[in-house]
Amino acid sequence: MFNNLFSISLIVSTTHLTMILIVVATIFLVFILIAIIKMYKLKAENKKLMQTNAYKDYEESRKNEPSGHLYGDH
Repeated sequence: MFNNLFSISLIVSTTHLTMILIVVATIFLVFILIAIIKMYKLKAENKKLMQTNAYKDYEESRKNEPSGHLYGDH
């Protein structure tokens, strides 16, 4: 009798664990999808910023600055 009761509770517990794992996996999948969408949005924004004049002006100003090396540029 005890053995039969234990196997029934084990089946219920396995079913519950399976459902919990499915829910957790779904939540992580949603987080991964949100991260991928944000990555593509940031990549598009970065591409736009790289094409603006402000970035080009910054690059030009960096070329005119000394390197900061104490012994000169070798």
